[in-house]
Formats: sequence, structure tokens, C-alpha cells
Amino acid sequence: MTISQTPRSAPDHFILPDLVSHCKFPLSVQPNALAVAADSDRWLDQGCPELSPEKRHAVYTLQAGILTAQCYPHCDDEHMRVVADFLVYLFHLDNMTDVMVAAGTEQLADLVMNAHWFPNRYIPTHAKDKEQPDEEPSAGKLARDYWSRCIKDAKPGPQARFKQNLDLFFSAVQIQAANRSAGIVPDIESYIIDRRDTSGCRPAFDLIEYSMGIDLPEYVLEDPVIVALSNASNDLVAWSNDLFSYNVEQARGDEAHNMITIVMQYQGVGLQEAVDYVGELCRQTINGFAENLEHIPSWGPEIDRDVKIYVKGLQDWIVGSLHWSFITHRYFGPLGPEIKKTRYVKLHPKKKPEAST
Repeated sequence: MTISQTPRSAPDHFILPDLVSHCKFPLSVQPNALAVAADSDRWLDQGCPELSPEKRHAVYTLQAGILTAQCYPHCDDEHMRVVADFLVYLFHLDNMTDVMVAAGTEQLADLVMNAHWFPNRYIPTHAKDKEQPDEEPSAGKLARDYWSRCIKDAKPGPQARFKQNLDLFFSAVQIQAANRSAGIVPDIESYIIDRRDTSGCRPAFDLIEYSMGIDLPEYVLEDPVIVALSNASNDLVAWSNDLFSYNVEQARGDEAHNMITIVMQYQGVGLQEAVDYVGELCRQTINGFAENLEHIPSWGPEIDRDVKIYVKGLQDWIVGSLHWSFITHRYFGPLGPEIKKTRYVKLHPKKKPEAST
């Protein structure tokens, strides 16, 4: 599709929508958050000797453990640690794939998924375009480490769904990498579908069940209301992330896989109009989630108890991720608390893009 471009003066800032105030769900935090988060950060740091000093510092300012504590506030320390390790690892994968072409993401996907299918030992792949070295890279070792701990008491359903959804994450990331290489900006409908997988939320939601020791039947997870709640939580996390990460992404020239860019290009609007549009979608999604809470079916006392736990986890992801986005330095550096109040985001100057690998 050919997209018409209308000349306009380049903006130097934008104003974020006030999603924190709009979200009325209560924020909870796991009691031992700081200690568990610190252990998780050190785990990734020590497991990645190849990290540059800058990226090593970013591991600690990411505050992935705090995200875990706010999105899984009711689990015990042991389960929170596994989830925190996965989330900090997921951000590590995201950083790696952001500068990869499709072939690189395919090789990485094969490495990581092998660690989940064969958690007891490293089995390098020798298939064409998927060749792995004799010595397992750190990405495989880290995956094998957290997954071997997870499966000690993870129920069969969450285990299987986690692997399936992590595989879908990599498939979507490969599509994203191919689009990046080809200079393709997807339309909004296609983007929404792919974004539900590139967000990484699907496997993260499987860990709600793991962290709380439940295993929902497939027919429950396939119920239209439960699907709508899961999609709404996923969409809110992904789309609000697009708002929060846009400044960093536009500065490095990697904003094509972002709803703000897509709205600007396909609707022919400016930056602030696109931000407002995405913000309104986020507000509608929060409202839709709240409305669907009133329409959850009943499957009997035992299943209903587990459904309540799972849905509360989806709700915690909405409110927890919103607040965390101003705590982490990933999007706003140390200015997060100030931007949370003012919502004023000054655009960074453009940087030279990183070389593809």
C-alpha cells in the first residue's frame, strides 16, 4: 500500500494519556519484592558475560523484578523468583531480536526452544540455517536454568501452554524482523494480531497459573469471556508499551513496529493525534476488561476459585505494568516519576541505528 505523506512541522514533544488515573484496579506488590528482584537481576548479569557495561547497567535499571512483584503479587518467593528470571530474560531476548534479521531470530528461537524441550542437557541443532555451536550460548543456558526450576512443580497445562506460546512469540518476532528488513509497516489489524504474540504476554500469563499452583481446563481458557479478558490485558500492556517506548524507538529508528507509527502512517495524522488515538484505545480496553469481569461464567466452586485467581492475575498485569513503566529506566530513564506526573515527553534526537546481526 502506498501511504500519502502530508508535510508538517516536526514535533519536539508529546503528551501521554493519563492511563494510570483511568485504571481503577488496586495495585499490589509481593512483600519480598526487592530481595527477589535483586537476586534475579544478578542471575541475568552473571549468566551473560558477553554483555557490554552499558547493557549490564541496563539490567539493573530495568527493574524487571519490580514488574514481577506488581504483576504476581500473591505468589511465594520461590515462584516469584522463577517468574522474575523469565521476565528479565524476556527483556534480554527483546533487546537481542530488536537488531536481528529474520535468520538470526530463527536461530535464536531454535536455541531457546530446545532448552525448553530438552531441559536436562544441551542438544545442538545442525539443521540448515539453524546450526548451533558445540558450546551452548548464554541464551540457551539461562533458558534451561529457569525452565528446569519451573517444571519441578508447574502443572501440565501451564507447562504445555507456556512452550506453545513462547514458540508463537518467536514466530511473531521473526515476522517483525522480516518486516523491518523489508521496510514494511503493517496495517493496524495485522499489527494487533501479531502484537499479542510479540508482547510476550501469552507465556507470561501462563505463569499466572504456575505461580499460584493452578491448572485451568482448556475449555475454560477457550471461553469467549476469558479469551476477551486475556486479549484485553495483553492489548493494554502492548499498546501502552508502544506509548511508553515510542521515544526510545524513534530515536534509534526502530519505531515501525509501534502502533503510534502505524496510526500516523495509515490515518495521516500527526504524532500527538496518534498518541491520543492509541490512548483512547487503551482506555476503551480497560473499560472492556472491567465490563467483562461482570460476565464470567460459572463452572463450579473449585474451577471458579481458580478462574478468579487467574483473572485477578490478568488484572494485576494491567495495573502493575502501567505503574512499573514509570519506575523502570527503560523508557524514560530517571525521569519516570516526573513524567508520570506531567505526562510531558521530550523527543530524543535521532541516533544512528545499530548494525544488524
